[in-house]
Amino acid sequence: MQIGSSNDSAAVKAQYATSKGLDIRIAFHEKYSTNHQGYGNWIVSNYEIPQGAKVLELGCGTGSSWLGHDDVLARCGKLVMTDLSDGMLEKAQENLGERDNVEYQNADIQDLVFKDNEFDVVIANGMLYHVPDLTKALQEVRRVLKDGGVFYCSTLGENNFTDILATWFELGGEEFHPNHNFTMQNGGEKLRCAFEHVDALFYEDSLHVTEVEDLVEYLCSLASFKAVLNLPVQRMREILQEHVKDGAIDFQKDYGMFVCR
Repeated sequence: MQIGSSNDSAAVKAQYATSKGLDIRIAFHEKYSTNHQGYGNWIVSNYEIPQGAKVLELGCGTGSSWLGHDDVLARCGKLVMTDLSDGMLEKAQENLGERDNVEYQNADIQDLVFKDNEFDVVIANGMLYHVPDLTKALQEVRRVLKDGGVFYCSTLGENNFTDILATWFELGGEEFHPNHNFTMQNGGEKLRCAFEHVDALFYEDSLHVTEVEDLVEYLCSLASFKAVLNLPVQRMREILQEHVKDGAIDFQKDYGMFVCR
């Protein structure tokens, strides 16, 4: 998921060229989130996948959200995992292994090679805010989705810990512009360009961070977070350390997903 300016496509590509940075961010959330269900587990728990369904995941990343959900995977007649990054696809294949009903493919959500009405379910988690032409992308999703199919897409809210960090680093004299291209607050309206029925589901969670160094590592994993990456690491530590209370930094998290039919 993204922090920083959404307009630097080169930075976004660099951020997701390999799975290293994403692995750091996933591990950070697993370590410090107060909701122990886990965001990925919650997302999958909301999927309604009929037996034998053909499923398309766009921007699959490392495929980690599927780990531990073999029962859901088994219901898929075919699961097509796609990403723009070959590095991510390699990591997803490493995580999920070779399965008869899973295939991996490089794909661009704005120009899908799949046939009309091909999939029962389409999934796009934590990636729509990166898409340059969101309207075109959503129309493509609707094109490849069968009538009566379901589109699941998760995203950030606008009251997130990243926005709190924005305030802190602005106080440090830096510019910081969180990506609000597609959020839980504005995403529903944008989805209605392609879908008649859109439901918003929110995930209740927060962060209790006890090691500032882990938060520094998290921020350094974001290639698009230029305002902070231009700071010396020691200055990053100092700014964060100012907000430690009783041995920890507490943040609210604002995440969720849309279910579109």
